[in-house]
Amino acid sequence: MRAQLRRSAALLAGVLMPATLLTSGPAAAVSAAVSADGPVAGAFAKAATTYEVPRDLLVSLAYAETHLDGHDGEPSASGGYGVMHLVTSRTLERAATLTGRPVAELKSDDAANIAGGAAVLRALADEAGLDAAARKDPARWYTPIARYGGAASADVARLYADTVYDLLAEGVRGTAEGGESVTVKPRAVEPDRGTYGKAKDLDGPTTFAATVDYPQAAWVPANSANYAVSSRPTSDAIDRIVIHVAQGSYAGTISWFQNPAAKVSSHYVVRSSDGAVTQMVREKDRAFHAGDYNRRSVGIEHEGFVNDATWFTDAMYRSSAALTRNIADRYGIPKDRTHIVGHSQVPGTDHTDPGGYWNWTTFMNYVTGGSGGTTNPHTAESVCGSGYKVIDSAALGTAGTVHLLYNSANGNNCVATIKKTSIGTASATSAYLEVQGKTRVTDSGNFAYYAGPIRAAAAGKCVKWGGKAGSSVYDSPFEHCG
Repeated sequence: MRAQLRRSAALLAGVLMPATLLTSGPAAAVSAAVSADGPVAGAFAKAATTYEVPRDLLVSLAYAETHLDGHDGEPSASGGYGVMHLVTSRTLERAATLTGRPVAELKSDDAANIAGGAAVLRALADEAGLDAAARKDPARWYTPIARYGGAASADVARLYADTVYDLLAEGVRGTAEGGESVTVKPRAVEPDRGTYGKAKDLDGPTTFAATVDYPQAAWVPANSANYAVSSRPTSDAIDRIVIHVAQGSYAGTISWFQNPAAKVSSHYVVRSSDGAVTQMVREKDRAFHAGDYNRRSVGIEHEGFVNDATWFTDAMYRSSAALTRNIADRYGIPKDRTHIVGHSQVPGTDHTDPGGYWNWTTFMNYVTGGSGGTTNPHTAESVCGSGYKVIDSAALGTAGTVHLLYNSANGNNCVATIKKTSIGTASATSAYLEVQGKTRVTDSGNFAYYAGPIRAAAAGKCVKWGGKAGSSVYDSPFEHCG
């Protein structure tokens, strides 16, 4: 895996039970799994055995797409159905052909839907040339999983597959219909990315570009058919921020906005697990997200579904609130519920998002700072000491920021990671500094406020620096030479 495992905050409550990676087994074992585990867990076991798909990857993929919620047969925004998110005109009809089950059954029946998803994955594995031995190795399924998502670009396909393998590494605790628990035991796998290894890592620091309006956002442009080039706020004043729920996954939403058939977009997309932000339309341009409010508003999509509260994590609320606050401050938008609205409040709309599970009280408190958590009393300058000035920094999701500082008086660098969440509570945090030609020095442990300081003489040298807070990691190249 990459050094950064991004999904940690979205796992559901429940008891973590051991789960064996099932790739084959007798019919009797499948029957036992159905009766012992419940109908949904049994359906995963049976489909995994029937189509020789690793069971834990199958569950991880389903959790990434839908949190194991079939949404009563209703489609996602991109036309996907059921626990496995079988998409109309792509995987849905293919699943019907492969399983011999009617499309209507695949849409509404969990067991049929899971079997359909497994059948499609197996067909994609066959196309990728996976033989019987390769099918038993979870690492070899990266290409079929990347293709299953139907991404509009290789970069987004990599983001989609990485999410599934991140879930596999951290484990899944899902609750299916009827309260049934479906789990995956944590298992780190180094995936064989094949040609997708050359695709851009959209969670990597290289995607943070100067073209974004919000410095902590990655940049992945929407298709030009899905927004209108404009010159706001000169052409139209921006006085509203519209909160959406995507009715889909993070990678799926990004892919949908890159599809010219969508005819929709939003300026930003926010991930559930860690609050990662991707900008897809410049704020000066009009995203197609809110009908009559398109000209006057900035739109923020949130990964998830309106009828499933498990998507709305504290990490998502905090990250989205920080983004909302930044937009409001730059355009002079009042931080109130008249100007920060849900899609359902836009005049003339028939949308219901963000829905009844969206906690407006929590979100607005974070926006206004009323209950946004304790402020860290320490800064990078105070930690490193007199004479040190910040010359670079990198966001660690919403959990903190790692800073590189320089003291011109003595030629020393200093690195410190300053926490933004869990202030005052010991949690895993680290910082490191490596001067070219010398051994890296790391300060890592459970700290209440910060990691570091790490100081080193670096005059005339290049340095690598970075750190970790929560599940987010930053690693720089050798840079800041001289």
